[in-house]
Amino acid sequence: MTLSKTSPRKAFSELLESLLSWAGTRTCQYVGTLAVQPGGHYLALPVLLFKQEPPPAGGESPPSPEGVEEVPLEVLRQRESKWLDMLNSWDKWMAKRHKKIRLRCQKGIPPSLRGRAWQYLSGGKVKLQQNPGKFDELDLSPGDPKWLDVIERDLHRQFPFHEMFVSRGGHGQQDLFRVLKAYTLYRPEEGYCQAQAPVAAVLLMHMPAEQAFWCLVQICEKYLPGYYSEKLEAIQLDGEILFSLLHKVSPVAYKHLSKQKIDPILYMTEWFMCAFSRTLPWSSVLRVWDMFFCEGVKILFRVGLVLLKHSLGSSEKLKACQGQYETMERLRSLNPKIMQETFLVQEVIELPVTERQIEREHLIQLRKWKDTRGELQYQSPPRLHGAKAISEAEPAPQKALEPSPSIRLPPGTQLPAAGPKSRQQKQAEKEHQKALKAQAKQQRGQQQPPPQQQAPPALGEGPGPAAAAQAPGPSTELAPLAAPGAEGADAKDSPHHSKESLTSQESEDTYL
Repeated sequence: MTLSKTSPRKAFSELLESLLSWAGTRTCQYVGTLAVQPGGHYLALPVLLFKQEPPPAGGESPPSPEGVEEVPLEVLRQRESKWLDMLNSWDKWMAKRHKKIRLRCQKGIPPSLRGRAWQYLSGGKVKLQQNPGKFDELDLSPGDPKWLDVIERDLHRQFPFHEMFVSRGGHGQQDLFRVLKAYTLYRPEEGYCQAQAPVAAVLLMHMPAEQAFWCLVQICEKYLPGYYSEKLEAIQLDGEILFSLLHKVSPVAYKHLSKQKIDPILYMTEWFMCAFSRTLPWSSVLRVWDMFFCEGVKILFRVGLVLLKHSLGSSEKLKACQGQYETMERLRSLNPKIMQETFLVQEVIELPVTERQIEREHLIQLRKWKDTRGELQYQSPPRLHGAKAISEAEPAPQKALEPSPSIRLPPGTQLPAAGPKSRQQKQAEKEHQKALKAQAKQQRGQQQPPPQQQAPPALGEGPGPAAAAQAPGPSTELAPLAAPGAEGADAKDSPHHSKESLTSQESEDTYL
């Protein structure tokens, strides 16, 4: 193997990549650090011990790398279809079927929809809708120089082997710089914290910069409020909460850490502030984040308790941790088996730690803090436990209902102006009403059936003047008289021989 002679850092990176590719399925143990000075440059090289694992007994196939859960392609397509249905009607699902969303997050969000689902779960999509153009405005602002220099120095440290961040000045590092700079302008009282960089980098692997920015805002304000403030008071409080919950989950580990006088802030700071993105294998990180966005900070507490329980929770495991240094080394280099995706996720789901227990312990630890250290210097907003609480606190904006008229006027019709009507308008309306009535009367006259034929008078007798005057009919023209015999026959055979015609005939007889 030929190492690069241009940069010691690049030479070390190539050496580490070669070691990782050679290690394969071997287990790696950290032994110590070796200080060297090639070409006048100081380098601290880790000393690693690789051990070849024996082949599985009974001819069994070796397990998948890092205990990754293999999901059949058909099952994955079914999950994608279900998630698409949920995302297309998200508000209804969140309001009525939140438990189903939680179960599907525990099973794992499909990779193709993970970024979109994180935006919906965290409320980042709602924030984006409420603040259109805000990120572009922050992105174009110059920013505070004291934060820009610190951010610039941290860019190359975030996932240096990932294709997005492997090259200096690449699109991944540029987007990471934009997101972190925008947050320092959005929350100048907090500024920038180094633990925000890996969190923002994970978000950028799944969504564009603007969406990643609003998801980062939700994490810092709703999920982990106060974690990235100057004094780190919130993370210290949660460390005490974690230690108190450990007493109930694993008394052996609690007793050992108390005996060694190891403060929780020494081992849980990176766990919680980076949301385990720099601790767990990548497949486990994604599954933990799926549940974290849905259920809130209790997932981080559960993961931390599981790691402590299975690292220090038995007398056999404590035999190699007789002192403080050995205990801290055990927590820094965790057993890969307890971090495997399938094992860890199942343990986290089954661990009985609820939001109510966390909030109760929070009040207890906050009271102790005030008694020993006084009031908190940074008053963080209240913590919201998961997607359900966030959706209730910040509902999605509803579209205004547009009026739908029940009476549709023909095109070109002018609506009357608002306000009192003048005398001319009233006179015009009266004339218009008269014209409409006359038109309706004329239409009724055209649709009326022909008038009924009157009954003829007696033979040899003509109609009198009274009968002629009372004869109904719209027309004033007189029909020609027929023969008397024919009139009698028509009168008897006519189907319209009604009572009115008889009355007319009786009146004629009386007159004559």
